Amino acid sequence: MFANLSVLAVIPARGGSKGIPKKNIAPLAGKPLISYTTELISHLPWIDKTVVSTDSSEIAEVAQQSAGVGIVWRPEEISGDRIGDRDVLHHALIEAEALYGTTYDVVIMLQPTSPLRTEENVTECIATLVEGKWDAVWTVSATDLSYHPRKQLTLDADGRLGFFVSGGEKVIARQELTPVFHRNGVCYALKRELLLNSHGIWAPEKTTAVVIAGHHISIDTSEDLLAVEATMGRGK
Repeated sequence: MFANLSVLAVIPARGGSKGIPKKNIAPLAGKPLISYTTELISHLPWIDKTVVSTDSSEIAEVAQQSAGVGIVWRPEEISGDRIGDRDVLHHALIEAEALYGTTYDVVIMLQPTSPLRTEENVTECIATLVEGKWDAVWTVSATDLSYHPRKQLTLDADGRLGFFVSGGEKVIARQELTPVFHRNGVCYALKRELLLNSHGIWAPEKTTAVVIAGHHISIDTSEDLLAVEATMGRGK
């Protein structure tokens, strides 16, 4: 429990992957990708239960090599690559509560594709949720101003260049740009009521973020795997 609130950790790990075959169990520095997440959770004693939401028996077998990890089997209707996080988390919450006969106050989502996350990252995310009385907290990274929305361009069907954001052509100096952020997949912390009573994992006026310093890599391609391995090597 965290501050007297029961916590369910959900690891979403479907079997299909277009970028990297069997991505969630792809080998990374000698062990399956998902193992970095299940092992990190084992060092967070305030997590009451961990479940992997999957449609793959192979992923389930690997995940359950870590003690205490349960499996929530996804039905076909929420197993595709165009299914939103809320549907997966809502299903996992309902199924876990039925399986283990308890009610969870907070759900944290830890995607296997962020193996560089730390225990401190996850703890700060849920602490922000609880201490600030938020309904949702996302971890984010600062976006390089070179990629700011006001500097992005479009090409229409006839090849005409335009600005993605109206007024982008007026930007001269970087100092004119308001800092922006992008989600990095390190951690999401959500109140139970949000998942049960909304259609997303965002609550207007009740969602905030924890900014993760430095460059964070979320694995989507083989090149990302190599970059993470290189980062781990430098860390050692």
